[in-house]
Amino acid sequence: MSYFQLENFFSNFSFLILFVSMIYYWINIAFNLKNKNLGTLGMILANFSIFTLLILRWKESGHFPLSNLYESFLFLSWNLTLIHLILEKMTLFSNNSEKFLGAITSPTALFTNAFATFSLPEDMRSPSPLVPALQSNWLMMHVTVMILSYSALICGSLLSIAYLIITFNNNSKEKSLYASDNIVSQSESVKEQNLISNEAFTPIRGSDNSVISSSPISTNSNIYSLNFSSSSLASSSLREKTIQKSDETNNLYSTNLNNINVVSKKIKLADDLDNLSYRILGVGFPLLTIGILSGAVWANEAWGSYWSWDPKETWALLTWLVFAIYLHTRITKGWQGKKPAIIASLGFFIVWICFLGVNLLGEGLHSYGFIKMNG
Repeated sequence: MSYFQLENFFSNFSFLILFVSMIYYWINIAFNLKNKNLGTLGMILANFSIFTLLILRWKESGHFPLSNLYESFLFLSWNLTLIHLILEKMTLFSNNSEKFLGAITSPTALFTNAFATFSLPEDMRSPSPLVPALQSNWLMMHVTVMILSYSALICGSLLSIAYLIITFNNNSKEKSLYASDNIVSQSESVKEQNLISNEAFTPIRGSDNSVISSSPISTNSNIYSLNFSSSSLASSSLREKTIQKSDETNNLYSTNLNNINVVSKKIKLADDLDNLSYRILGVGFPLLTIGILSGAVWANEAWGSYWSWDPKETWALLTWLVFAIYLHTRITKGWQGKKPAIIASLGFFIVWICFLGVNLLGEGLHSYGFIKMNG
């Protein structure tokens, strides 16, 4: 079997496994399946398939497989599956967070894999010699770190977008809703019991306005026969009313308890996604910084200047600034929740413009996308 056939097999196999994993994670969110390891197994198989594909391509071409957009997308897809597997082993997040993580990373890895396999031209998918600008040891250092940073930033930004979707209809009063509901229901119950108690034990007064008895059945023989019948009817009526109010209170309490469980899980999930996004972006940002610095050193060797305001360099700097603002607001300002999530969501689009948009334009010193550069 030739290298081309092996590459084609592993490419199609990784696409199939990622598709099945994505469907599994989505169904697991809806129906809470018992088998928790099927999605993890799928991501492991996809990770192994893409890794094997990259190794075969490296051996066939004779150089590190990051020379064009096709190989970069495959490496990005592999990184996304690797990040997923690492995060799944973290024990500080709930099962719901793990399910949502898989529902986010699996389609992202699938779409990047599918774009590389089915959308890029055939000549790009075939191994080719390196262009002169890429014939350097910096290729492995710079491009690897940059794509690692892109995968971390994309994953963290997607978790921030998921956080915004989950908390879209929430307001600042939601977390105190349950406590207020309980207080209201309990206070209403106490009032009803006090009212029933007051009605049941209203004092019986004589003609001179003096208290004869505090019981609904008077012990005074002169008024016993007059109050017995009416007091018995009132006592029976109050007993029925007490039972009815007690049932209503219990039903209200059960409803409030169910609402508390649902929304508390939602709040816990949102908090987990926010914290997880912060941690992943905290890893992606220094990788991006290292990638930009190594790229500047390589640019000085290849083109004679550390910075030339190439479109790729400009958008990489803009990406760095966006996530620097994000981390600044989280660390220095102490922001949490929606405000930093909005910044990270903006960074998601900036990353894709930097990674893909500039290549599709075919302009600048980094245009190794659809346009073949000849040395």
